Amino acid sequence: MAKAKEPKMLDDLFHDTLKDIYYAEKKILSTLPKMAKAAQDKQLRAAFEKHHRETEGQIERLEQVFEDIGKKPQGKTCAAIVGITEEGAEIMSEYKGSPALDAGLLAAAQAVEHYEIARYGTLIAWAEELGHSGAVRLLKQTLAEEEKTDEALTQLAKTAVNQEAQAA
Repeated sequence: MAKAKEPKMLDDLFHDTLKDIYYAEKKILSTLPKMAKAAQDKQLRAAFEKHHRETEGQIERLEQVFEDIGKKPQGKTCAAIVGITEEGAEIMSEYKGSPALDAGLLAAAQAVEHYEIARYGTLIAWAEELGHSGAVRLLKQTLAEEEKTDEALTQLAKTAVNQEAQAA
């Protein structure tokens, strides 16, 4: 007789979601230089470059979280981030050289940030529930960076990029 499959628990879900965001961060790391290169506005380019450096640190933090829970760092294809980055690539090709390009890039970047903010918030809640205090501290640090990046992008949209897209 076949043995009943073990029910999946919160720690399984935490680990799976951790693999998901690890994949997402690595995908974002490879996408940001392309977005920086495509950006026409100097401030937007600088914001993408700054976030690229931050993302490297966020990946290192995630590797520490894996270590804290006794698992090896590995990614699992994240369909959401694949879709969001494909949208960004589409904007880069369809709006290349146009006044609305930067506004589109900024919107794509914010879609990424909002996805990350949602994921990190969830991971923090689960890590707290599971008693992973080290993971909570590391994930909160990353969440704070993601929220700061989102705010900076919003400011950039309001103060420059959206007007430039409209003015031309």
